[in-house]
Amino acid sequence: MAKPFSLQPLLDLMQTRTDEAARRLGQLIAAEQSQKSRLKLLEEYREEYNQRFRESSLAGMTPLAWRNFLDFLGRIDEAIIQQRLIVANSERDTTQGQDQWREQNKRLKAIDTLSDRHTASERYFEGKQEQKLQDEFSARKKGRETKE
Repeated sequence: MAKPFSLQPLLDLMQTRTDEAARRLGQLIAAEQSQKSRLKLLEEYREEYNQRFRESSLAGMTPLAWRNFLDFLGRIDEAIIQQRLIVANSERDTTQGQDQWREQNKRLKAIDTLSDRHTASERYFEGKQEQKLQDEFSARKKGRETKE
């Protein structure tokens, strides 16, 4: 009878941790994509608003309207700067998540390799044992045939 893999609890734990790391990485990637989408929307909105400013300035604007446009463009620029920082942090977090997943996956593969070796070893010994039993059976059968 095959002996159970003595490190099976560790293998199960490594599998769970790898699954958790993969799930976390998926969340980090989704968050990064979301932050990049927000940045793109801000940049597009800024370009549209800037285009309106140019068109309005060509048509003639009051000094108050001019100042309001520039103030609002300044606020959009600040929001873009903040969003770029958020995107950079999100990219850093995603990179760290990828590194954690790779490390966890590496550990899992190491234990899994041991498990595979254990299974192969058990099959080898079971095969030898089965062959030994068949040889004994054949020898007994042959011994009975010679007596008859």
